[in-house]
Amino acid sequence: MSRYAYVNGRYLPFRDAKVHVEDRGYQFADAVYEVCEVRAGHLIDERRHLDRLERSLHAIRLSLPMSRAALGVVLREVAARNRIRFGMVYLQIGRGVARRDLAFPMPQPAPSVVVTARALNRARLDALAAAGIAVVSVPDNRWGRVDIKSVGLLPNALARQAAIEQGAREAWFIDKSGAVTEGASANAWIVSGESKLVTRRADHAILGGITRSVLFEAVEAQGLVIEERPFALEEAYAAREAFITSATQNVMPVVRIDGRTIGDGKPGPVATALRREFHRFAESS
Repeated sequence: MSRYAYVNGRYLPFRDAKVHVEDRGYQFADAVYEVCEVRAGHLIDERRHLDRLERSLHAIRLSLPMSRAALGVVLREVAARNRIRFGMVYLQIGRGVARRDLAFPMPQPAPSVVVTARALNRARLDALAAAGIAVVSVPDNRWGRVDIKSVGLLPNALARQAAIEQGAREAWFIDKSGAVTEGASANAWIVSGESKLVTRRADHAILGGITRSVLFEAVEAQGLVIEERPFALEEAYAAREAFITSATQNVMPVVRIDGRTIGDGKPGPVATALRREFHRFAESS
């Protein structure tokens, strides 16, 4: 099946979807992005993703290039043209095309808008969740505003590659104090010995994940307690359970960290229940 993309006002066959060589997103990572889950053909948590998109754009001094309603139409149209039933939609907005110079171009060019979509293998993700995944720890060498969902993801790419080379699926960043910040592409959680769910507070050190925020509602419904605080690797090694959350992986149990078995080495009951219940609390548009 042919794939389609939206690039700066046009729906194009994927092979024809291109951006200018002096697009600032390409040259300076002067752009932000969002990834939205598609489930049964519907966008999941579109409103929350667009809220975060606007926060990221505001942080880099850009505005939405079109109304939220119009942008929602584009997202759904790209998903529909690609016949996505289960998968993801990727949206990127940048400062546009200008002569290569670090300073913001004046007058401001038209922002660049790119939307793509692709199917995901639901059976494979469910199988991963049933078995649990491994993560490895790496030093957190990212810039100080990872709460902005910037396309500048080189440290994340290097961390993910390090994980793959060690037979793991994800990497957890460790700050200078020895505490876990988050994963290369997901938020990090543990279940403590007191059965409390621990995850770092959403500040400038982590990306405030949409799946993470929705999970707070699911956790409350389960009658569990969340502690928003840093946790060290040693605490993670000794945890009853560990898991990650992201738009494309939902709640994904972690059964090994740095080669050490977590709990009994199987996905725990808390992560399993939260994965099962998550979409009762997410918004489907």
